[in-house]
Amino acid sequence: MTSYVVRRIINLIPTFIVATFIAWIVVEAAPGDFASKFAFDQVDPGRAERIRALMGLDLPWWQRYFVWLRNVVLNFDFGVSMTSRSDVTSLVMPRMLNSLVLLLPATILIYVVAIPIGVFSALHKYSVADRVLTVFSLIGLAIPNFFLALLVLAFAVQYFQATGSLLIPTGGMTSQDYAQLSALGKVLDVLWHLIAPVLIVTLSSLAGLTRIMRGQMLEVLGQDYVRTARAKGLEEQVVNYKHALRNAILVIVATIGGTLPSLLLGAGTVEFVMRWPGITPLFIRSIFAQDVYVVMALLTIGVFLLMIGNLLADLSLALVDPRIRY
Repeated sequence: MTSYVVRRIINLIPTFIVATFIAWIVVEAAPGDFASKFAFDQVDPGRAERIRALMGLDLPWWQRYFVWLRNVVLNFDFGVSMTSRSDVTSLVMPRMLNSLVLLLPATILIYVVAIPIGVFSALHKYSVADRVLTVFSLIGLAIPNFFLALLVLAFAVQYFQATGSLLIPTGGMTSQDYAQLSALGKVLDVLWHLIAPVLIVTLSSLAGLTRIMRGQMLEVLGQDYVRTARAKGLEEQVVNYKHALRNAILVIVATIGGTLPSLLLGAGTVEFVMRWPGITPLFIRSIFAQDVYVVMALLTIGVFLLMIGNLLADLSLALVDPRIRY
């Protein structure tokens, strides 16, 4: 196992270089650059060229990539944001923490709820409860998370207009009087603002994982060794949860590798609709502004976390399934 881990870590190096190089090419393929917005300045026509020279945009794209890669590897320096003129690391880290505050409880809730529901549906196949859960799962798969967020906001506004009290916050991470609150009050205020976005992210992702768990459980329950275990007179609980579930859950464990980058790279459009100060709004604004160093920092973090997540998923599979050996 140790030699396997060492080999995988060594293989991450060329994978990381190739992935970031391709990402840099894609970013550079966009027409124009950050300085192009100043190209039509009638007062100072040479302003765009001076900005390019100041920010190093006048160098060849491949040369700028290797300079950026050297700074990242040697100094963990992702550069300076062209928009805010601040260090990219100091700009990205608070946003990552905000996204983590949102997505960590949502991810835990998704797995805690989806696995039991999927197992229950598989064990009660074609029952009324299974059909009801299937209908809700299909509805969850069909509704985009941003639309679900809009429905939640509309419900909160209607409730406020009808009762005069605010059931849930309609956006943001904190209240306006957050600075005046005590330490416990600040924690409770953030938790109150977490309710709506966590539920939205959970519900939008719950349906897909539930269907996967149900399908895997049904497939395993139809295997010969499960029928043999029942024929030997083993209790149904032992057959279902000791033999069937341990094998059906392997696919769920394999998907954990993809959850690591999503934990730190934002909840997508939910952060936009709920005005949550996470990574996604910063990423979209940086793309439109062609702030290449912020975009590359976020893409690089995503690539690195995805590679680490896949490694952890492979190691977790070996721990869950004794038959797997590396």
